[in-house]
Amino acid sequence: MGAESLIDAVGRTPVVRLRVGADRGVEVFAKLELQNLFAMKDRVAKKILTEARRSGALGPGAPVVESSSGTMALGVALVGTLLGHPVHIVTDPRIDPVTLAKLTALGCEVHVVRAMDENGWQGARLTRLRELLDGLPGAFWPKQYENPENPAAYRTLADELTADLGEVHTIVGAVGSGGSLCGTSRVLRERTPGLRVIGVDCVGSVLFGQPDAPQRLQSGLGNSLHPSNLDHSMIDEVHWLNDHEAFAATRELARHEKIFAGNTAGSVYRILTHLAATLRPGARLVGIFPDRGDRYADTVYSDAYWIAKRLTEQPLAARPRRVGRGIEVRTWSYRRDGAQEPLPGYAFVESNTTGTGMLALRAAADAGYRPLLLTNDPSRYRGLDDTGADVHICDTADLDGLTASLARDMAVAAVGSTSELYQQTAARLAGALGLPAQDPEAVALCRDKGALRRALAEAGLHQPRFRVVVSADAARAAAHEVGLPCVVKPVDDSGSTLVRRCDTAEEAVRHAAEVLAVERNGRGQPTARRALVESLLTGPEYSVETFGTDAGHVVLGVVEKSVTGAPAFVEHRHLLSGRPDAESASELESVVLAALKVIGLRGGAAHTEVKLTEAGPAVVEVNPRLAGGMIPELFLLVTGVDLVAAQVAHDAGGVPRLPDAFSGAAGIQFLMADRTGVLAAVHGTEDARALPGVERVVLTRELGQPVAPPVDAYGRLGYVIARGDSAAEVAEVLAQACGLLRIDVTAATDTGAGLPGPRVPTPGPYGRMRVSGSPSATTTWRSPR
Repeated sequence: MGAESLIDAVGRTPVVRLRVGADRGVEVFAKLELQNLFAMKDRVAKKILTEARRSGALGPGAPVVESSSGTMALGVALVGTLLGHPVHIVTDPRIDPVTLAKLTALGCEVHVVRAMDENGWQGARLTRLRELLDGLPGAFWPKQYENPENPAAYRTLADELTADLGEVHTIVGAVGSGGSLCGTSRVLRERTPGLRVIGVDCVGSVLFGQPDAPQRLQSGLGNSLHPSNLDHSMIDEVHWLNDHEAFAATRELARHEKIFAGNTAGSVYRILTHLAATLRPGARLVGIFPDRGDRYADTVYSDAYWIAKRLTEQPLAARPRRVGRGIEVRTWSYRRDGAQEPLPGYAFVESNTTGTGMLALRAAADAGYRPLLLTNDPSRYRGLDDTGADVHICDTADLDGLTASLARDMAVAAVGSTSELYQQTAARLAGALGLPAQDPEAVALCRDKGALRRALAEAGLHQPRFRVVVSADAARAAAHEVGLPCVVKPVDDSGSTLVRRCDTAEEAVRHAAEVLAVERNGRGQPTARRALVESLLTGPEYSVETFGTDAGHVVLGVVEKSVTGAPAFVEHRHLLSGRPDAESASELESVVLAALKVIGLRGGAAHTEVKLTEAGPAVVEVNPRLAGGMIPELFLLVTGVDLVAAQVAHDAGGVPRLPDAFSGAAGIQFLMADRTGVLAAVHGTEDARALPGVERVVLTRELGQPVAPPVDAYGRLGYVIARGDSAAEVAEVLAQACGLLRIDVTAATDTGAGLPGPRVPTPGPYGRMRVSGSPSATTTWRSPR
């Protein structure tokens, strides 16, 4: 067989129908480019080198130099040596032994770079290639990533598909240089304008906006550089697979379809299986299968390799998750880029009203999602109109209704909630929609403070003495058993609601009766109708903020918390400075991580409140969510990391950016009324804002609204946020700012109508109240110091 006839054998590869999809009437075909003499890039090498010889760019007998670790190297070796040219291949240590053996057998000189540069292996290879060009006069570089003859080579592939299949509705191809998928699709779209083009990339490749991970194991697709031949406008949708998912799909291709192929074909096959299960009957789609599996015998098909690379520790998704632009992915995910494509939805089941709820809606929009708030009462959310969120008024207690609505009407890619009262609903809803979710049972354990106490105590973690009661009379004996003074609270409410110190058994009975009488909480949800009676924990209070990742829970920081005096416990100041005391912080962190393990919480944020008692740290409660009280804003000030955005990315299946260093300290002081009345005026806000270190002064109550001394977090009036070099400095700035604020409360002549509940004595940090004149006189109040 002469040289020309062997080159002419490139192409004309078979198209076969796969088994997948046949049961649904979906026609799925594979274009077996692996049936070329070596692989798919034989087409590219033939086109580039013959055109270079025709134009004179490649002179007779001149060297050919190319950078490749796979099939392009084999194509250049085949065509270049057949045409009488010395061939130099620059590659890296990832080259497989089979390819190396073939290149050597064909007479090539192979140059293996030994270390990556700042642009990964691709960058190091290109540096070595340029050195070779300088030392080889007349050498020709095919430049597969930018040579227009690369995509042009695939006109023949498109012609073959048209001849064999006629009209094709969807084409799926792996993307490395961009030549094969873009070149083939460009021609097919001329004939079928409605063609849907789906690219397949790997996790850790920069081709479609992901961060580079040079240690990725897949070959033949992905890149650390941006090739000119990749035309993003040709691609309607891109899927990413991690190494585990790609390798598992490649094995599945061999087992189910009897095609022994490389991981590029396996990745394409995984997408084809998804489309076969979701497209309507009659759809016709084709995937391009680039190369054979012999190069992958010691990797993809080797159990020992899987063990050595710990592949099974990577996530293995059963279906893709749609992500917005800018979300870093680590498991099978996809993004649609068509101009007319609606944004993926991010559904929030209700929200909190005092912290990060509206910030989360904005963060979802910033991440490329269409934020959707599912709520039974949008009027409770101040600032909702400014978020740009779609609002769906519905019964958020009806899980079946929510599931049916989202599955039917909206392309939802993520479900979450910033309210602890709806964490369990959000977890169950996400699970029902097939989206990754927190374990609902772990969330339920956090919500039931009595069950949480039992679980932590049984695990040997220090807890207060406690009893759960279902009748007021039982609270008397419980109070004596746990010891006085004690704390009585609902087992399932939030924001310090109905949490009281009781100094006598009779007080415990009265307050337990009040707790047990509440049939529905502030959101209208049925209560557990159970009260927790527990011994009073004394000592400084902290919250430990953590985030669950694939590697386990990471401690983000420890917050020093200050609360009001008895009988209510309302947080009035938070200070964040990394680790306030190294030894104490380490002890707190260890207890919290142990508690999270007992509970079984998986990924995402957790906010754990802890008292540092003489007997050691004792967990007060665990919340499977971001901290409230604007604590994430403090993290943003001292770490530069937005925890709200991190939680959004996590819920969307992406990789959250987490803090790794602190710079200074930050704090928040909450504003509180010292008497019942109507908020008449606020003075001194501009003076307070002008203080060095003050970041913002915010009033969360409107003038004319009734106010009262707070008995829970919902009674606070606003806040001051400041930053500085240390927690002590921040505390001083907050005190100075609050000293400049004067809040006028007009006392009511009618102490009942329309005003919050009875005045609760709140000695300690509230400052002094000056009252003059009649009961309707104005009261001047200075906020807590």
